[in-house]
Amino acid sequence: MWFKDFTVEDLNNRPKNHLGALLDIRFTEIGKDFITGTMPVDERTHQPAGILHGGASVVLAETLGSIASYMCIDPEKYVAVGLEVNANHLRPVKSGLVKGICKPLHVGAKTQVWEIKIYDERGKMNCISRLTVAIINKPQ
Repeated sequence: MWFKDFTVEDLNNRPKNHLGALLDIRFTEIGKDFITGTMPVDERTHQPAGILHGGASVVLAETLGSIASYMCIDPEKYVAVGLEVNANHLRPVKSGLVKGICKPLHVGAKTQVWEIKIYDERGKMNCISRLTVAIINKPQ
């Protein structure tokens, strides 16, 4: 389903001047129809109560979904831009790493919809998110 062969190293060697890099989001696996990534739960991603901030979970979800969208298109012709993201936060996480698993629900020529499930280190789901992406012509 990917436009070309990508490696985890390709994804992790992107420029570092973006929010995903500030939160230390790292891609960990590329499968036939999914990608995974991790994010630390620490002072960068906590809310004042000392648990994972819901917005940080959304950043992980949108990062995974956006990169998955990019991996499905010809970047010489198109760009993928977010239309909508939502998330349900199911349980708190205080520390460690969370892992997101991103899978397609719909990969069309003009829109894509991705489901991202985020788990704590015990394998308990703490967030489920959906990202809708528009595929537009690359600006000249």
